[in-house]
Amino acid sequence: MNILGTIDRPLTHDPKKQAPMKPSTSEPAGSAIPDFTTAGTDTGSRQNRTREMQLIPEALARAHMHERLHEAEQERRAVRLATARRMQRRAERASMRARRALAIAVMQ
Repeated sequence: MNILGTIDRPLTHDPKKQAPMKPSTSEPAGSAIPDFTTAGTDTGSRQNRTREMQLIPEALARAHMHERLHEAEQERRAVRLATARRMQRRAERASMRARRALAIAVMQ
């Protein structure tokens, strides 16, 4: 029985032995990269493409971590600003209490 490979479980992991990808019929003509054969291709450029494909998840993870760090920094700034405003209101209330106490002491 001849079992063909699937996307999740390819028949072989060697890119040279895999069948070239065919363009989708639902895509307009010229939108996909044209078919290529393994006989005329340069193995170095093919290896580079494979390496680039392997590095895509790392680049995505790096971008995701950069975004998360940026969000965390914004959150820290917001917390510091809220704390500073709360402390300012507390200081203003203490100042008003001191003024009232001074005014009461002067009036007596």
